[in-house]
Amino acid sequence: MGETAESSIIPLPDPDGHRQRPPGAPQPWEKTDRAQAAMEGATGPEPPAPPVCPNCGLVGDRRVTYYGRHVLLEPDMPVPAHMVPAWHRWYLDSNGTAWNSREDEPALGAVCRVPHRIACPGLRLEEIGLWRWLDAVRAENARRAWRQADEESGPGALPDAG
Repeated sequence: MGETAESSIIPLPDPDGHRQRPPGAPQPWEKTDRAQAAMEGATGPEPPAPPVCPNCGLVGDRRVTYYGRHVLLEPDMPVPAHMVPAWHRWYLDSNGTAWNSREDEPALGAVCRVPHRIACPGLRLEEIGLWRWLDAVRAENARRAWRQADEESGPGALPDAG
């Protein structure tokens, strides 16, 4: 196959195949992209807004993702990937596009970027949710501690009322 100027896109048989979607029309994959952005934390301010965190006011390094959303990364802070929790490891391709490795184990010696969300001084640990499974364990431990404290402070035996 030689290089030609012809398009490699094959039009689908459709009576309206020649028409283009109007600007701003929702794309069929838009809901999926929004869900992925929320799940991965790619919720940075979209241009033309400045790349400023709405929680603390600090400027971050805004990068576009492959699904068109933006993530706010800590500026100039490459970190060994094995030190960053899963779902919070962001890598940059040669074109500057950011992608999240999700739960995949990092390659030996890999370096990633940290999202500003996990370093933001304007958020509490509960809001960050670094380790979702650990948050659930922590909540269960809090319930157990309350129950244990109630048992220890209660009377050992009821007085004889009788």
